[in-house]
Amino acid sequence: MVPHDRWVRRESDTAVAWSGGGFRLFWEDAGVTDAPPPADDPSRPLPPTHRRAVWTTIVASQLVVALLTASGVFWVHRSWNDRIDEGDVVSHVVDKPETADDGPQGPMNILVMGSDTRVGEGNGIDGENADGSQRSDTVILVHVSADRTNAYGVSMPRDAIVDRPECRVDGKKIEGEDGVRFNTAFSVGGPQCTVQTVEKLTGIYIDHFLVLDFRGFKDMVDAVGGVEVCIPFEVDDPEHDIFFDAGTQTLTGDDALNYVRERYKLSVTGDLGRMKRQQAFIASMISKVSSAGTLSQPKKVIDFVNAVTSSIRVDQDLDSVGKLVDLAMEFRDTGLEAIKFVTVPVVPDPDNPEVTLVWADSADRLWRRIAQDQKLGKDFRADSIGADDGVGTEGQDDDPSAGGNGGDGGGNADNRAERAEQRRQAGLCA
Repeated sequence: MVPHDRWVRRESDTAVAWSGGGFRLFWEDAGVTDAPPPADDPSRPLPPTHRRAVWTTIVASQLVVALLTASGVFWVHRSWNDRIDEGDVVSHVVDKPETADDGPQGPMNILVMGSDTRVGEGNGIDGENADGSQRSDTVILVHVSADRTNAYGVSMPRDAIVDRPECRVDGKKIEGEDGVRFNTAFSVGGPQCTVQTVEKLTGIYIDHFLVLDFRGFKDMVDAVGGVEVCIPFEVDDPEHDIFFDAGTQTLTGDDALNYVRERYKLSVTGDLGRMKRQQAFIASMISKVSSAGTLSQPKKVIDFVNAVTSSIRVDQDLDSVGKLVDLAMEFRDTGLEAIKFVTVPVVPDPDNPEVTLVWADSADRLWRRIAQDQKLGKDFRADSIGADDGVGTEGQDDDPSAGGNGGDGGGNADNRAERAEQRRQAGLCA
């Protein structure tokens, strides 16, 4: 803890001081001073009666919403740096495109991965992967436009069949393999090999990566008091110990993790439905984290940052809180209505059409849009889920006039009915 008479100042970070029973956060440049600011300095602690209002104002104005994961928000606090492991240097297989003239730094692509490792406290959710192995349970490619006014996440099916290219991890070559599941890249070479696989298969340069485990996901959800979802029907799955009531509800902890991982009862379309449900959950979580009910409560802010910094693995350009807040600030002009989620188009695998899937030819159009920093367009946007969407309402899934959430907000009754049925098959309310 910082003594009451010592003020810590650090470039690109926040300063934290203790004064008579309360924390005070403020932005500074660099250096350390042994004396508090003069009386007329605005950074000097205010009387206790004003401290809560100042705290709320600073948090709401200085700390901004950002996408993560299962998705998320990062806030700055100097003491959290030690929680983050040193980041990896990414070994790219494609060249970084030249910075465009229409944005501050050019477009940005972030590969977000959820690890299904059972190693570590809070990750032993079942008896699987007892040997310590891990796979990418979720992979989302997040594209942020050069002008930072829109962003979209592309879910990449973990079980899609691909020709995995060779990759290099820690200076060692890992041989590629044809006709294997996409998530084998994470199994054989972790996030580095997954990044290189995505770059090779799509031609898209990945600027950053971020990996989150089960414990981190649960802690983030719990930190904000749970996330609201709507489940269209009761779920009774004793084989996997998953049970849900129908209707709108707020999920926390293991229930939230079960909701985004379940693919037997809630999703008749298996992993595809599960990904759409994950997208809806992330969208609801982004809305919850960015709400006044979260930003105005210091404990929720602190708990959320604790969860993030204690459980992520990142590249070297994101391995400090200062770097993470710089990334978060990139999203200050991105409204919830401009954040969308879609899934890579897939078709049955010609070699095993009853069991596996492959990327459809239309996936190439999606990769080109990202590479050229274009918006999703009407064709992809029509089936998207937005961060500003509601969770839906139980009982409306059979009513075409009720419409659906997300997408382009238009279309005739038949299209709305089709979207409602797609949501229901994914385990979502219409």
